[in-house]
Amino acid sequence: VQLQASGGGLVQAGGSLRLSCVASGGTFNTYNMGWFRQAPGKEREFVATISRSGGTTYYADSVKGRFAISRDNAKNMSYLQMNSLKPEDTAVYSCAADFNPRKILSKMLVDYDLWGQGTQVTVSS
Repeated sequence: VQLQASGGGLVQAGGSLRLSCVASGGTFNTYNMGWFRQAPGKEREFVATISRSGGTTYYADSVKGRFAISRDNAKNMSYLQMNSLKPEDTAVYSCAADFNPRKILSKMLVDYDLWGQGTQVTVSS
């Protein structure tokens, strides 16, 4: 199984971006999916996660109300719609898969088993 994130870029504050994550191999609808980000000089942090069916989502407080995570199991895709972007959202964003069929979604990095390459998001002020 491999994950590949894309869709990053340079955007002005207040703008929007949509990140995509494609999974190749494996059974995509058996994984909870998450998005994380890492800003320069900072640790990687949780952004959002979505359940296998897509019916449950969970967000970091810093992005709640501005970001939306979704998935299309038929296409093996996960998305992160980012609106009202702020300069502090600047980071490398990565998608990740949690293979454990846990019922409570996790925001812990250690619970995610597979990571994709990140995509850079830069928000200018």
